[in-house]
Amino acid sequence: MLKENLSLSQLFAIIIGFNLGTTLVIVLGISAKEDAWIAVLLTTAIGILITSFFLNLNELVPSKNLFEIIEFGFNRAIAIPITLIYTLYFFYLASRTIRDFGELTSTFILPLTPIEVIVITLMVIIGYIVYLGIEILGRTTEIFIPYSALFLLLLIVFLIASHNLSITKIQPVLARGILPVIKTMFPIEINRPYGELLVMTCIFPHITNIKMRKKLVLFSVAFSGILLTIATLIITTSLGITTATRATFPLLSTTRLISIGELIERIDALAVFIIILGIIIKSSIFIYSGLKGLEFIFKYQYRYFVVPIVCIISMFSIFISLDINDHVKEAASAVPYLLYLPLQFAFPSFLLFILLIKKIKRKDKAKLHENP
Repeated sequence: MLKENLSLSQLFAIIIGFNLGTTLVIVLGISAKEDAWIAVLLTTAIGILITSFFLNLNELVPSKNLFEIIEFGFNRAIAIPITLIYTLYFFYLASRTIRDFGELTSTFILPLTPIEVIVITLMVIIGYIVYLGIEILGRTTEIFIPYSALFLLLLIVFLIASHNLSITKIQPVLARGILPVIKTMFPIEINRPYGELLVMTCIFPHITNIKMRKKLVLFSVAFSGILLTIATLIITTSLGITTATRATFPLLSTTRLISIGELIERIDALAVFIIILGIIIKSSIFIYSGLKGLEFIFKYQYRYFVVPIVCIISMFSIFISLDINDHVKEAASAVPYLLYLPLQFAFPSFLLFILLIKKIKRKDKAKLHENP
């Protein structure tokens, strides 16, 4: 089996795209009202700590992915059911991400096109990328992420030029105190997208430069957090918190405010490009990691499972919720408590504890051999 490798620049691009992903579809921290940007900024700081935790987990066994680390910590008999749970979890998150794309496209871009057609079209692209391998995803992301950053910069310039940004819309700062900001951050916002970075433990073994990996990952998370903070500021200072809260897709609503000399108008395509690229990257990472879980369980190369899994996820993403309101409600009420907290924090913390005990025991055995 050929080993697939990722460069540091490709890892940087993947993390940026992953964190922007669906986060720009439903904006972070909006329940903190005028202080949404503060919530996003503070969440980024906590996100760096969460990412450090995942990196430390991986660095105890640097050449293994999440499922192999679980086997190393326990044994294969225990690792297989746990791997199955995480595999289904990653596929579920991929389904939710793809449903975000379907709702966005069917609402704003192609309102007369059935959501089934939209989802299947996207899944053909994602399935092809995943089948080709993680290297292809890395190269594709490395090419297109700079365009996302450029388009986000253009949106800011156009909004300023069209006099749509007003700092008074986010004043006074912390008028309700810090408590609403904290309630916004926990438990929902720290899980999305930073807790979801657990999936990157399936990607880290593909990085060729291990020495620089940790620094680059932390920098990537910090940089993406700054981009999310800027995006939140753009939305709240242009739409105002009342409109931003009511808008289904606030970033797209923001771009529709742009009008410069009746020449530059309706540049929704810039925002759509940023969002769709992030969704493709995020979905591909989730599906790839889930497929690696199946590879671990059945000991067959993950490419054998691509076609059936893509078909199942396509169907499941359509039936996962009744409409956009049901989809958002599920993400806010059930998912953080039933899935995010136990699978992103509770079990990884227990796994890290087991690995540290094993490491201490290995050191003690080594000392006994050195000094019999």
